[in-house]
Amino acid sequence: MTTTAVESRRISVGQRVYEALRRQILSLDLPPGSALSENELAASLQVSRTPIREAILLLIQDGLVQVFPKIGTFVSKVDLRAVAEAEFLREAVEVASLRSLTYPLDEDAVRALSVILEQQEAAAGDAALFFALDEQFHEALMALAGHRGSWATVSQAKAHLDRARRLGLRMVSSLPGLATDHRAILDAVVTGDLDQAESLLRQHLSVVFGEADEIRARSPELFVADVPTVPVRRLVAVWE
Repeated sequence: MTTTAVESRRISVGQRVYEALRRQILSLDLPPGSALSENELAASLQVSRTPIREAILLLIQDGLVQVFPKIGTFVSKVDLRAVAEAEFLREAVEVASLRSLTYPLDEDAVRALSVILEQQEAAAGDAALFFALDEQFHEALMALAGHRGSWATVSQAKAHLDRARRLGLRMVSSLPGLATDHRAILDAVVTGDLDQAESLLRQHLSVVFGEADEIRARSPELFVADVPTVPVRRLVAVWE
């Protein structure tokens, strides 16, 4: 195997590990504040420690992992300031995309959005599936306006927001209301009432903040504290 091929494979493994760990963090399989062990991660993903280190460096750049010298490496807690920044970006892009809609709308695209809504309404008891369908709905809505490519940028930038949203979606009682929001937004888009669609979309996207405040009050250990704190170093028993 040539040097170039080896390097290409190494990069490929590193990228795969990064994406796998990022998914685990965003899905809350690795909850905010979790301690990370290179050895344990390498064993679970069946790779050496080198791609684990490379992935952690990328996750640090994403703001999803923090390293505390002499203490350890941890999944970052949810930072409500970062959530607000991501929400600002998301709202700006998604709302602006509505103004790019052209009529008559693509009937197949509208039908696809309706199918997603039907699936969401049926998935109101499954938060993980509902979240996946929520992502599909918003991406499809941007695609309807001709901006599917912009969704990738929005998706990459909203890591802290997604974790806050997933925490919120664990309150299953809120799921039917979110699906109802989607139905109202699509109805306004189909009828051409873009002022109403924009207003509804803004309200819908802002729901996460109320949920985040409620979750923070109930589980403050998942969120960045107002006064910076450092994780407590884990004690290791030493046998003589």
